[in-house]
Amino acid sequence: MSEAEQQGQRGRRGALIEASVAYDGDSACIARARAFTREFLTRVQAVAGLPVSGRVMGTVPLVVSELVTNAVKYAGGPCLLTLEVDGGSVRATVWDSDPALPVARAADAGRVGQHGLEIVMAVCHAFEVHREPVGKRITAVVALADTPDTDMSPSGT
Repeated sequence: MSEAEQQGQRGRRGALIEASVAYDGDSACIARARAFTREFLTRVQAVAGLPVSGRVMGTVPLVVSELVTNAVKYAGGPCLLTLEVDGGSVRATVWDSDPALPVARAADAGRVGQHGLEIVMAVCHAFEVHREPVGKRITAVVALADTPDTDMSPSGT
């Protein structure tokens, strides 16, 4: 089996809801991570009754996809995805075994590819990178509900 799932949905500890999954680092885990994220957000809405906007249902799987893609591409080994909801935000954290910290490249409309980190940083409210004793941990935070500042729909509603 290419994926070792360890879903630890703790329910509410305060307002915290969490789920984690470990992947072996093959390229198929990118799509599985997106699906895992969509299922998590659906459970947050259905089970916990927290509002999850359409923007979040699209943005968080995109962020996770970019982070897991980087882990697969550059670390080439296992990675761990943890999703948490707390304080009105979704926190997506990806650990991988590569100690090299990611660096966003300068914007270049002519460059094909390698825009993932730029995209993640543009759509998140917070972005953190921490070295770990083994590898690194990257965390991106997205607000659950839309406000006039975060609504990305064409009509602004």
